[in-house]
Amino acid sequence: MQADIKIVLVNTTHSGNIGGVARAMKNMGLADLVLVAPKSFPSDEASARAAGADDILSAATLVDSLQQAIAGCRLVFATSARERHIPWPIMDPREMAAVISTVDKDAGSGAVAIVFGREDRGLTNEELHLCQHHVCIPSVSGFSSLNIAAAVQVIAYEIRMASLTDVSAQAPQWGTSWDVPLAEQQELELMFEHFESTMVKTGFLDPENPRQFMTRLRRLIMRALPDKIEVNILRGMLTSITKTIGSTKK
Repeated sequence: MQADIKIVLVNTTHSGNIGGVARAMKNMGLADLVLVAPKSFPSDEASARAAGADDILSAATLVDSLQQAIAGCRLVFATSARERHIPWPIMDPREMAAVISTVDKDAGSGAVAIVFGREDRGLTNEELHLCQHHVCIPSVSGFSSLNIAAAVQVIAYEIRMASLTDVSAQAPQWGTSWDVPLAEQQELELMFEHFESTMVKTGFLDPENPRQFMTRLRRLIMRALPDKIEVNILRGMLTSITKTIGSTKK
């Protein structure tokens, strides 16, 4: 189950935390670490904190953006401790692990990514919008700050436990019997760009005053977890609208 799960760290400031994350991953059988523009890596401090998980560090993938990190993924979870102006589908780590255990049984499901943000401020709204689900560790009220390695340890533990027990009954039932693989991240982003440009052309979306249209549209579609065919259907509809607008103007 765990071979196709990425742990993604965005703009990590303290290299020692990267080592701590590698150690937490190896404890729980995870191996795919992706680093998005870390401040300092590789480093002696990261190796020291890894405490024997140097193989995870040496195999880590370095990329420049979150989009690169999750390219090819069909299910992306963002970790977040803050409430947002527009709420997003939220689950706890145990619920997330149940979903992953179900999806991963589908041979065509593709990679899963779990994204962790900066130590001081987490993920930006734009980064959160790239993810289908948000995961929140239910810490006590008034003190939700967790060291990033500790947060990874909690989530990796739940994934490990889900791999050792049958938790499929706790997860949504779209994973095991779905007939088409979920859309990849790049396909979703191209679809959202297509939506935005088409809605501007129809006059439905005012680019000077967009309000929260694209954010709410993202939330609506991400919540549905569209597959490849469904994304193609939506884009075909958008293309048809654009053609109709063009022919009407002639």
